[in-house]
Amino acid sequence: MTDLKTQRNIAADILGVGVNRVYIDPDAADDVQMALTRRDIRALIHSGAIRVRKIKGVSRSRARELHVKRIKGQRRGHGSRKGRKSARTDLRRDWINRIRKQRAYLKVLRDKNFIDKATYRLLYLRAKGGMFRSANYLRMYIQDHRMSKRRLPEVEAVMRELRVAKSKKVKRSS
Repeated sequence: MTDLKTQRNIAADILGVGVNRVYIDPDAADDVQMALTRRDIRALIHSGAIRVRKIKGVSRSRARELHVKRIKGQRRGHGSRKGRKSARTDLRRDWINRIRKQRAYLKVLRDKNFIDKATYRLLYLRAKGGMFRSANYLRMYIQDHRMSKRRLPEVEAVMRELRVAKSKKVKRSS
């Protein structure tokens, strides 16, 4: 076998790959040995005597299969979970649920004259800014800063009341 180290180096440089990925056709080894310039090597690359070997990548077939199963809801049980419950929940969905509860609570307080419109607007904007982590914290904030005209109802009682009202409304409409 002839020494084609120089030609291999030049070809690797031209093709922009590593030396080990340069494939020289054994049938054209004599032609490659005669090639001394970059122009000669380019001609051999063009003719197909020198080629680039493909990279052996990691197959994605198993990953695709697992992905399909996860979409179906498989492999998502307690044994497959890592991290806290909050790590698996969508942050946006979490925010939507929190802000809806806070806004509903504020609306009830305003409608039942626990707070005036100016206080409602102030608290609404603060809730929008993410100042309160829950409706209970909102309630505590109102009490601590004496923003209420009278003693506030519990958040859960208000939410229960809203759910009952909503279910009655649904029954009436159907």
